[in-house]
Amino acid sequence: QVQLVESGGGLVEAGGSLRLSCAASGMGFAIAAMRWYRQAPGKQREWVADISSRGIAVYPDSVRGRFTVSRDVDNAKNTVYLQMTSLKPEDTGVYYCNIGGMGPYAYWGQGTQVTVSS
Repeated sequence: QVQLVESGGGLVEAGGSLRLSCAASGMGFAIAAMRWYRQAPGKQREWVADISSRGIAVYPDSVRGRFTVSRDVDNAKNTVYLQMTSLKPEDTGVYYCNIGGMGPYAYWGQGTQVTVSS
């Protein structure tokens, strides 16, 4: 059974940094594209970053240049990371690790809370 476990969230001041981790188990992690999403209170879940199995990263305009997604080079630890810098209050939300996007067969972690104070 696939499991995704996020960690690394917390409270940070605007302009600060956080690094999130997502540990994956239960599948051939090396062949999976991984995604990060976030959800702010009262808002829809929003895509934050993609990283392909070959390490190619894609971001929306809202975080490009501030967030960096990466994964273990040899996939031995089955972990994907999200380095967040220059954080803004609007980055506040629950951050989720994902395999499969928004489709019905997607896998989601339990989420980790990120709060950015102004």
